[in-house]
Amino acid sequence: MKRRDLIALLGGVAALRPLAARAQQKAMPVIGWLHFGSRGLFAYQLLPFREGLAQGGYVEGQNVAIEYRWAEGQIDRLPALAADLVGRQVNVIVARGPPSAIAAKKATSTIPIVFTAGIDPVASGLVASLARPGGNITGLSQLASELVPKMLQLLFELVPQGKVFGLLVNQNEAHPWVREVEQAAQMNGLRLALVNAGSDSEIDAAFATLADQHADALVIGDAVFFTSRRPQLVALAARHRLPTIDRFHEFVDAGGLISYGPDLAEVTRQVGVYVGKILKGEKPADLPVQQPTKFELVINLKTAKALGLTVPPSLLARADEVIE
Repeated sequence: MKRRDLIALLGGVAALRPLAARAQQKAMPVIGWLHFGSRGLFAYQLLPFREGLAQGGYVEGQNVAIEYRWAEGQIDRLPALAADLVGRQVNVIVARGPPSAIAAKKATSTIPIVFTAGIDPVASGLVASLARPGGNITGLSQLASELVPKMLQLLFELVPQGKVFGLLVNQNEAHPWVREVEQAAQMNGLRLALVNAGSDSEIDAAFATLADQHADALVIGDAVFFTSRRPQLVALAARHRLPTIDRFHEFVDAGGLISYGPDLAEVTRQVGVYVGKILKGEKPADLPVQQPTKFELVINLKTAKALGLTVPPSLLARADEVIE
């Protein structure tokens, strides 16, 4: 080979190296994280998610990237945020909460989606069936239809002398479980005071209405909007001295009385596991929608004391965690 031909060949190889490096960088898969809330309130969910990813061999910043989109509690922002992730051609979308899942499903029929939602994913049209989701979406259901009536029963154990129990719902979200809660209330001889709230001011008004109706306790219904308003709900429950139950452990951590719901850390970890499987080539249509198997009962004894409540030993014995 002539010297000038060798120089040209080596020069060509050198020129290709930056292109190869850029191609390698582009090959790193990208996850789109679509969340209805704010990073400030929900950043704790990222740790178990990353743990789930790590089970599949994926570490953020090393061999996978994550594009975060937070709606900051403004549900109407989700369609645009979902469209943005689709436009960036992410490899998979994680959709936290029913509105996020619905927005993601409407935004793409090709990019894989892994959701978590407290609604019936079949009845809501997210998937064809739990065992065979079909299409480009799968995830984890949080069984809200069974959960909220159970929350009412637990709160009644704590306030057995109560006659009027409030149920806080967001009129902007579907609540197919309301009828079941009404039946549970009737079985316990309770009158159910249904109050709606879809804004901060309406939450204030709902608590005022419950005070006027002499409510003895309150169940916070399963709604994405309330999840992003936890500090306000805890403060109002304390101000009105109203025993209140929520489905999130974080409600009790913030000073709420009692919570009962799925182990969200485990749910989020499983989301990471599913994302890892999809990045390795598995199809969402072949991954069954999972349902939680572990539920946590958490009681804040300090709050109970402030409300003048004595927690029954039978309830304490069943608690997974007691905050003193």
